[in-house]
Amino acid sequence: MITLFHRPNTRSARFIFLLEELEAPYTIRPVTIRSRDGTGERDPANPHPHGKVPAISDEGTVVFESPAIALYLTDRYPKNRIGPAVGEPERGAYLSWLAYYGGEFEPAVVCKFMNVQAPRGTAGWVPVEELMPVVIAQLSHGPYLLGERFSAADVLYATSFALFANSPLLPKSPVIDDYVKRVTARPAYARAMARQSG
Repeated sequence: MITLFHRPNTRSARFIFLLEELEAPYTIRPVTIRSRDGTGERDPANPHPHGKVPAISDEGTVVFESPAIALYLTDRYPKNRIGPAVGEPERGAYLSWLAYYGGEFEPAVVCKFMNVQAPRGTAGWVPVEELMPVVIAQLSHGPYLLGERFSAADVLYATSFALFANSPLLPKSPVIDDYVKRVTARPAYARAMARQSG
């Protein structure tokens, strides 16, 4: 049984979506977190080392950070093939898009949100304006990041794009708009949104 440490209307909601896609047994453990404005406090029940969400526990095995949770869950619950298994041709691309999310996408968006220049060179990440054409080009080859195959990588990216749909943080793109509609039209997404606030 997976325990998802969750606060409504945060990035942990995407893991309700993923758990529903995987048909995995899970329970939601609501936790408090510090808010952007400094209010709130860390919940001692939350195993994330910084008191953030998402985090999961699988019978005592704790996993935190979105790409790691996505990979762990799709490896742990392979029945619905939401993540390519070791040895499958799409595995390399899957791992790359998960790592790109945590190493490039999130830092770039946060820098743009905070109006901070992205660090350049061999360390750091590219700005949103360089990142988005890469993602758009990939999605131009098929309905999902892995082409015809929906994966947990799509859960991470599409839910982020949906979150920023009316924000100036990301450039507008019909490719991204169509992608978000495709992913959020999945029945598991509707079930997750119904469950995420309790």
